[in-house]
Amino acid sequence: MHRSAKRLASLLTCAAVPVLLVAGCSGSDSAGSGDASASAPSSSSGKSSAPSVAPAKYKSLPNPCQAFSKGTIKKMLPKVKDASGDRGTSSDNAAHGTCSWTSSDENGVDGTQFRWLDIGYQRYDSDPGVGSGEQRATDFYAKQVSEAKDTKGAKKLSAVKTSGTGDEATAISYDVKKEGNDFKNTTVVARDSNIVVTINYNGAGLAGADAPKGADLLKQVQAAAKEAVASATKPKG
Repeated sequence: MHRSAKRLASLLTCAAVPVLLVAGCSGSDSAGSGDASASAPSSSSGKSSAPSVAPAKYKSLPNPCQAFSKGTIKKMLPKVKDASGDRGTSSDNAAHGTCSWTSSDENGVDGTQFRWLDIGYQRYDSDPGVGSGEQRATDFYAKQVSEAKDTKGAKKLSAVKTSGTGDEATAISYDVKKEGNDFKNTTVVARDSNIVVTINYNGAGLAGADAPKGADLLKQVQAAAKEAVASATKPKG
């Protein structure tokens, strides 16, 4: 009888313990300890598997309308309508910027020499979810080169590497007919770390004027591309 009373008292003590500790009273704690040990590695694993990417090298972009010197603008666009350029709108000037210039050099009965120049800057930040700024820029660079090569109606297309212009650069030249006029076009795509520069330069002889030489346009835009890259990558004072 005495032994039965002691057993009853022990059972009543366990019954009064909060639910979370009942397993301890029953002597079966394998479920509770199993849950704890399972959750700890999960948390640790989540931290160790978090991706890390190198920070982007360049944090801003220059004013695209100031990418070229005044001398370069004068040489490429002899009768430029507005030497200061026409800046495109952007929701984030630190990530994207464009500017364009137009020149129409009229020579009476000898016709008109038309020139068009535009530049686009694209900068990428590093993001663990999508990759480093440099890798994102490399992907965009390849896309820009591919699109230039796939220009609709392009003839006599050629692509050449341009040295001394960032980490990599390609110049794509081709002829295309627009509204009955033969245009000479050159697109230079250059990348320096996490910044991509795309420059389009084309010209045509209108109203009977001779078409410009593609080799001359290529040489000019390659030199301009070096300026544009230098403008984007020079140390900010």
